[in-house]
Amino acid sequence: MTTINGRLRPISVRDRSVAADVPAAEKADPANPDAAATGQNTAVTLLSPRGRMTAPTASAKTARRVLAPLLVALAMLTPSYIVSAADAAGTSGSAGASAGWTLRDPFSREVVGRGDVDVDPYNIAHVREVQYRLKRLGLFDVAPTGKFGSVTEAGVKKFQKRQGLKVTGVVNYPTWRLLIPKTVRGKGSVPDRCKKAGWQVCYDRGLHQANLYHDGVLLNSWMVRGGAADTPTRLGTYQVYYRDIDHTSSEFDDAPMPYSQFFDKGQALHGSRMMMDPYVGHSHGCVNFYTEDARQLWNLTSTKTLWVTVYGPWS
Repeated sequence: MTTINGRLRPISVRDRSVAADVPAAEKADPANPDAAATGQNTAVTLLSPRGRMTAPTASAKTARRVLAPLLVALAMLTPSYIVSAADAAGTSGSAGASAGWTLRDPFSREVVGRGDVDVDPYNIAHVREVQYRLKRLGLFDVAPTGKFGSVTEAGVKKFQKRQGLKVTGVVNYPTWRLLIPKTVRGKGSVPDRCKKAGWQVCYDRGLHQANLYHDGVLLNSWMVRGGAADTPTRLGTYQVYYRDIDHTSSEFDDAPMPYSQFFDKGQALHGSRMMMDPYVGHSHGCVNFYTEDARQLWNLTSTKTLWVTVYGPWS
């Protein structure tokens, strides 16, 4: 939640900037092959081949001032992220996915495989998401850690075998395309409003889940978190009224809020530079996405009339 500072941005520009300091990385647990890994990247980078981000060591204000003009210019020249044949096939080129899909396709995410780690909020590999979704299917029986090790790989292989996919242990697009819709929760409690014509984001506060519908068809679902008990995300249906691709909070020390889409009195859908686990912690009222997921939503909806429905008990 923030006070709108009146800055207008072209809503068709795709952001490639990364700017702010990151928290200390978690330490690894050698007893658990899927425990969180150590390490903190210090270089400033653009979007990597697998969609990751790297945090700079410079302060947020300095980095934004120096990099923003260049990065925005590059973004305007860059088409929507298209996944290469090698990346679609996994790091070894053996996962057997079809080339040419993009992150605009239904239920898409970056390719994830053995050795990938959710290092910090600037380097989210979607490993925790894989683990949470496998856990819902009974294919991952330990606590999600954000490190893709042997336990995660075994769960992925079981899922692929169950679904008749090529068994590689790599979460490529054919795997995501089945894994996400099969693990969307609360399908029976989705409000009718979400199935109406147009573009609809429906956020279930209790399930920490945001679904995207277009003309009644579910296109994607993301793990998110909302406001705390004393600053809850407000219930209701709203139309997005303001967008800012690289918004910073004038209320909370210029905190970065990339890909902001505001829907109710300062509450917005946006990427979080603090969230590692969507089931841990809360916002000041906004709906926090992983930054890459917020970018994905932005690229699909930033030029559209977008409705946001908030429902469900607080959690």
